[in-house]
Formats: sequence, structure tokens, C-alpha cells
Amino acid sequence: MITVRHAADRGKTNIGWLDSKHSFSFGRYYSPENMGFRSLRVINDDRVRPAAGFGRHPHRDMEIISWVLSGELAHEDSTGSRAVLKPGHVQRMSAGTGIVHSEFNGSQTEPVHFLQIWIEPNKDGIPPRFEDLALTPEEVQGKLRLIASPDGRDGSSVIQQDALIYITALNEGQQLTLPVAPGRYAWVQVATGSVNLNGTKLETGDGAAISEETLLTLQGTEKSDILLFDLA
Repeated sequence: MITVRHAADRGKTNIGWLDSKHSFSFGRYYSPENMGFRSLRVINDDRVRPAAGFGRHPHRDMEIISWVLSGELAHEDSTGSRAVLKPGHVQRMSAGTGIVHSEFNGSQTEPVHFLQIWIEPNKDGIPPRFEDLALTPEEVQGKLRLIASPDGRDGSSVIQQDALIYITALNEGQQLTLPVAPGRYAWVQVATGSVNLNGTKLETGDGAAISEETLLTLQGTEKSDILLFDLA
């Protein structure tokens, strides 16, 4: 079964320097029918104006992943970690017992566009951790690049949850498949472009909750960037 969460139905926050779309309830946007999917709690599609951003603020007991689509995202946190993420870069921050961080547009002239993902951990109170993955276009083009997993397999970042998170880029006509084990669930989020998922058309910003499917087939209908979650 595939249930589409259309881009136009997402929550919205626009406060000048930030234009954000929320696939699930977040901040002032509350939707009791859309509180998350399995351990996936947040997908925010964020665009931040030049030299603006999120000032220092705390988190705890959450796995937070940022994927930069365009521009530059400057990160600092209370563990002493600093990084400037560029297109294709993925950041994983395990908030654990508590972390304070800031995320700013690293450019004075260009906007930054990124997706922020929250995964609820299956264990609280772990030490805070941070990791940056710099993915090359070759790693994701027409392939499923694993970026997060519970055991760090295939060069992925370790998260405290039974979840596998993939990134792929597809050109028009490119196709790939992913088996779904019995009792597992999936979510597909189209960051840019459009694809067919098992015959269902998904456009930019659309998400799809997937259950009781044994095989996912993704086919690009134009140049596209996609997130795929395999969830317990």
C-alpha cells in the first residue's frame, strides 16, 4: 500500500529569512494525522536566505540528519564540531544527552536549500555524536547510497535506530529497485524532480508512506534527487 503525502498539503513556515515546508507536525504547524511515520518524525524542506539561519538552540535524544541540495550550510555545536556543508553533503548529529548547535547559511549572497530529518532513537541518553559525509555525484547517480544505519554498514553514519536511510539521484528513464523485508515499512521523499514509485507518480516535495510492499521500483521521469527510508 502506498499513501502519498502531497507537497501542497505540507505545513508551511515563512518568516522572511526562512521558508520551510513540513511533511509532519513541527513547531507551530500541528497536524494530528501527520505526526510522523514509524521512527521518522520530521522532514523539513528548508530554504534560508544569505547570512541568516538558526541561532544556538538545544536538542536531546534525537537523530538529526541534514542533506544540502544547494548552497552552503555552516554548522557549529557544543561538542566543538564545526563544518560547512556543500551540495551533496550529509550531516548526522546524535543529540543524545544534550547538544546545543547552530545552523547558518554559509554564504553572504546565495540562499541555501536543505532537508532536515529527525529520527526518534530507540535508546535515550547516548553521548552526543556528529559526523559529516561528503558524497560525490558518482556515489548516488543511479544508485542507492546508504547514508545512515544502526551499524555503519557500507560507509554509512551510525544512528541509534533500526532504520536505513538512502539517497539516490535518477535521470529520466533511470530505474532502481529495493526489496522490502516482511514486517518492514518505507518512506520515499522526492527532494527535486519527479519519479514513478511502483507506478505512482511523485513530484517535487511529495512523500509516500509504504506498507505491505515487497519490492520498491523507482523510475525517474526527469532529473531527480530522492530520499528513501527503510523502517522497522
